[in-house]
Amino acid sequence: MKSGTEIDGVLLVDKAPGMTSHDVVAITRRALNTKKVGHCGTLDPLATGLLILTIGRGTKIQDLLMSEDKEYAGTLLLGEVTDSQDSDGVVTESKPVPDFTQEQIDAAFAKFHGDFYQIPPMVSAIKMAGVPLYKLARQGKTVVREPRFVHVYAHEIQAVRLPEIDFRVVCSKGFYVRTYAHDIGAELGCGAHLKSLRRTKSGRFSVDGAITIDELKAGPIDAVAQRVLTLPAVSRLRGA
Repeated sequence: MKSGTEIDGVLLVDKAPGMTSHDVVAITRRALNTKKVGHCGTLDPLATGLLILTIGRGTKIQDLLMSEDKEYAGTLLLGEVTDSQDSDGVVTESKPVPDFTQEQIDAAFAKFHGDFYQIPPMVSAIKMAGVPLYKLARQGKTVVREPRFVHVYAHEIQAVRLPEIDFRVVCSKGFYVRTYAHDIGAELGCGAHLKSLRRTKSGRFSVDGAITIDELKAGPIDAVAQRVLTLPAVSRLRGA
């Protein structure tokens, strides 16, 4: 049996709702009996889906994996704005939702396609003078955030059940899907927040076949270790 300290590579995890990305790292450290575990691209507690973990020497390619494009499936709820831009936040504004046509919804989504700037939410891990924004938000403070240049490669409106809209989006690194939902709501004039989110892909990696949190917790170490992709296998998958 390999000890955790001898395992190097990448583990694809299907994150469950209600936990932080750091929670998943902690569970994996225990499952593999190793401290050297990192994650690529934070998922908010609300979100589920693909979280890429780097193990051992795999942590050296963490920045490389984090820079890749992501795909998400989500649901936005029109008519309510929240302070976190998702359903975990406090509702700060409510408006009636008009009976939008498909053309109006298509036009709002089309406004956020290709290159554009996003203003990151106050409830985020971005640091201002070394302090994460979410800590300032908890103190009731709002600070000016630098707009971020982002890119949407593809989007699809999958279902409209007003006030809810299901969508899929393929986007660049550093993209906030919460802000995407918020901005589409603002464009439609009634406001919106992100109700649910699932990351389905990151680069060449898919959530299909990823290890679940229950499987991680159940172990044993050999069973979890067998799910770790070796560094050569990661290189082949990425086409490097």
